[in-house]
Amino acid sequence: MTPAADWLAPAWRIAGVGALMTTRSGGASRGRYASMNVGTAVGDDPEDVAANRRLLAEATGALPVYLRQVHGTRVARVDAADAAPGAIVHEADAVVTTTPGVACVVQAADCLPVLLAAPRARAVGAAHAGWRGLAGGVVEAAVDAVAAAAGCAPGELAAWLGACIGPDAFEVGGDVLDAFGVANDRDANAPAAARFRANGSSKWLADLAGLARDRLARVGVRDVSGGGWCTVSDPVRFFSYRRDGVTGRMAAAIWIAGR
Repeated sequence: MTPAADWLAPAWRIAGVGALMTTRSGGASRGRYASMNVGTAVGDDPEDVAANRRLLAEATGALPVYLRQVHGTRVARVDAADAAPGAIVHEADAVVTTTPGVACVVQAADCLPVLLAAPRARAVGAAHAGWRGLAGGVVEAAVDAVAAAAGCAPGELAAWLGACIGPDAFEVGGDVLDAFGVANDRDANAPAAARFRANGSSKWLADLAGLARDRLARVGVRDVSGGGWCTVSDPVRFFSYRRDGVTGRMAAAIWIAGR
């Protein structure tokens, strides 16, 4: 299968690494899940979801490994056995592999997917970064895991940010500011504080992709691209939990080409 025309992909050209993020287009699901929903726990027809997952496998030419995402910081290292039928699904929010032909996959419908690639395709990884996971350090954990697996420094990695809820749509309360350490001392946490704009007396607009960029920069990752799409503001192209409640899930995948 050729990826749908409006699916996203990094502009990077890293030999031996493939990466993409699906949109709503190109799948078999119907109604509010139309059409490329890969989520199994959102109420969609299981046969349609299975068909969509097969389409993703065909588009990547790799064996996708999905996670049971819990908005945490755990990283799972996977290989071909984790993609086999009946394999245990890891409870984690980031995934890394050094095995060619295995696709690291995270699902999202407002949360931020972060894809990571080491030079010369020595390792790849993906992180699911909602605000809880991002504040907890899931991006840093994924960077550490990919760099360790590749035997390289974090600064040698390339990172790509997929589509997520945008900075004009992500309204949050004080609990989110507190999670990022800016609720009580904005001066001491100036980079994070700059990613929040007041939106009334007790609400703020948060820049999720910007917060991820700051976290990546802090651990030395400078080659960062993507992050310019808002899932909430484009209902034709993207699923959005914040906008619709009951909806599908998109997939962001990265893999080492089979050798």
